Amino acid sequence: MIYDECQTIIGHLRFALKENGTLTRVFLTNYHWLLFVENNTVKKSSELGEPIRQQFQEYLSGERKDFTLPFELEGTSFQKQVWDALQTIPYGETRSYFEIACSIGRPQAIRAIGHANSRNPLPIIFPCHRVIGKNQRLTGYAGGIGMKKQLLHIEGVMV
Repeated sequence: MIYDECQTIIGHLRFALKENGTLTRVFLTNYHWLLFVENNTVKKSSELGEPIRQQFQEYLSGERKDFTLPFELEGTSFQKQVWDALQTIPYGETRSYFEIACSIGRPQAIRAIGHANSRNPLPIIFPCHRVIGKNQRLTGYAGGIGMKKQLLHIEGVMV
């Protein structure tokens, strides 16, 4: 597996890619990265990672609203359904877990939506940070609530 990394205003990000440059994972924390490295052989390629670094820096500076990177998702059909629903949340807006559950026709699956979000391999690109709890409350995020708040602030959402 190939990886690249960059320092950003939200912290140190790492990216896992296939040999052809297809993005497979975004790591928001060192903890998740170390778990990944324990189970995979990785080598660094700044050349393959350049478009990823560039798009993330553009997004984090407010210049980009959508990512146009080749990616591959691994997950269950339910998880992929949830992650696809995340893509429908417009930049600068939020949705509740209940709204996401309803949008995929599973209004009783609120906790399962949260679990699928926690397994999102491409956070920020599949914007699980835009999913919030009832009454506009911020809830869990792989990078921490502070990072979630910062990402929403970049998009102009004040929470």
